[in-house]
Amino acid sequence: MNKNVVDINETNFAHEVLNATRPVVVEFWAGWSEPCKAMAPMLESVAEDEAVPIKVARVNGEEHEGLTEQYGVRAVPTLLIFHQGGIQDQIVGHATERAVRERLERLI
Repeated sequence: MNKNVVDINETNFAHEVLNATRPVVVEFWAGWSEPCKAMAPMLESVAEDEAVPIKVARVNGEEHEGLTEQYGVRAVPTLLIFHQGGIQDQIVGHATERAVRERLERLI
């Protein structure tokens, strides 16, 4: 797995996301969701791009319902884009790589 892609849970969320020094795309996903499966390689590609210094944090919504409830996630996939400790943008449903990159470029 890419060093810029991490699995998130209630224990490491603050460290990996809220205290991050670069933008973090938090993906809420579920194993049964075909759109989530389709987005995983795209998010890894975005995370590998050194021109866009970000981290991708993956939250299994079924296993970490506390985070899902805390952030009001009602559908998967949902991407929450954090920067400087707060949510800066949100994408619900399947997104293209171009759409994700455009949203990130606004923050960098």
